[in-house]
Amino acid sequence: MNKKAKSVFNGDKVFRDVLFLTAGFIVILLIIIFILLIHHSRPSIGAFGLGFLFRQRWNPGSNKFGALPFIAGTLITSAGAVLITIPFSISTSLFIKEYASSWLGNLISHMVDLLAAIPSVIIGMWGIFVLVPVMRSIEMILYSHFAFIPLFNAPPIGVGLLSAIFILVIMTLPYSISITRDSMVQVPVSLKEGAYALGATRWRMVRSVIIPYCKNGIIGGTMLALGRAMGETMAVTMVIGNSTRLPRTLFDPANTIASLLANQFNEASGTLYVSSLIQLALILFIISLLINITGRIIVHKMKMT
Repeated sequence: MNKKAKSVFNGDKVFRDVLFLTAGFIVILLIIIFILLIHHSRPSIGAFGLGFLFRQRWNPGSNKFGALPFIAGTLITSAGAVLITIPFSISTSLFIKEYASSWLGNLISHMVDLLAAIPSVIIGMWGIFVLVPVMRSIEMILYSHFAFIPLFNAPPIGVGLLSAIFILVIMTLPYSISITRDSMVQVPVSLKEGAYALGATRWRMVRSVIIPYCKNGIIGGTMLALGRAMGETMAVTMVIGNSTRLPRTLFDPANTIASLLANQFNEASGTLYVSSLIQLALILFIISLLINITGRIIVHKMKMT
C-alpha cells in the first residue's frame, strides 16, 4: 500500500514538473525574442536614438529612417477597427444569446467561427476587388463635392487607412464576438429571471444584468481584437496603399509596421537598413506587450470592484 502511494506521488510530481517546464518555456521564449530584437536593433538605436520614434522620413537610399509614419498607421488602423468592432461584437452576441431562436443562433455562431478560419490573404483579395472600388467611388463623390475641405481634397484612389480599418474589422470581429458570446453564456439564469420578476423589460435586463456581468469578457475580447489588428499583415498590406509618408487623413495611403516589414524585409540590404526594420519589430513587440498589460490591469481592477 505504501509503495503504491509513493508511486502515485512520484507520478504527480513528474506531471507537475512537466507543466512547470512547459509554462517556463513560454516565458523564456518571449525573453529570447525580446533580447534578439534588441541585439539586432543596436545599430539603428545607436544611430538614431529615441529620435527614431519621431522621425517622419524613410529613405533607404540615403540611410534616413524614421518610425513615426508606421507607428501612426499601426495605431490608427488598430484603434479604428476596434472602435467599430466593439458595438458590432456586443450586439451580435446579444442577438445570438438573447433574441435569436436556437437554430438561428447556432447558424450565426457557426458563420462567425467560419469567418475566423478564412485566410487573411483571401480577405485581402476581397478587399482589392470589392472594398477598394467601393471606397474609390465614395472618395470620388466626396472629392467632387467637397474638394474645398482639406480632408477630401486628395485624389480618390480607394486604398488607404480607411480601407485597412474596414478590413481589420472583418479580421477582428470573429475573435471579439466569440469571447463576448462565451461570456454571455456564463450569466446565471437566476439573475435574468430575477430581473424579469422585478418587472424589468428585456432591454433593462440586458443593460442592468448581462452587460455588467460580461464586462470582463468584453474587455478581454477587445484586447484580443486589438492585438489581432496590430499584428495583421497580408490583408492590410493589400489595401493600405504602402506609402512611407505620414498620413494626413483617413483616405491617405499609409503603412503599418507589419505591412512595412512584409514589403521590405526580404529586400533590405545594409546593416542600418535591416537594423531599422528590426527596431520597428521591437517597437511593435513593446506596443503589443503594453496593451496586453494594460488590459490585464483593467480586468483585474474590474474584478476587484
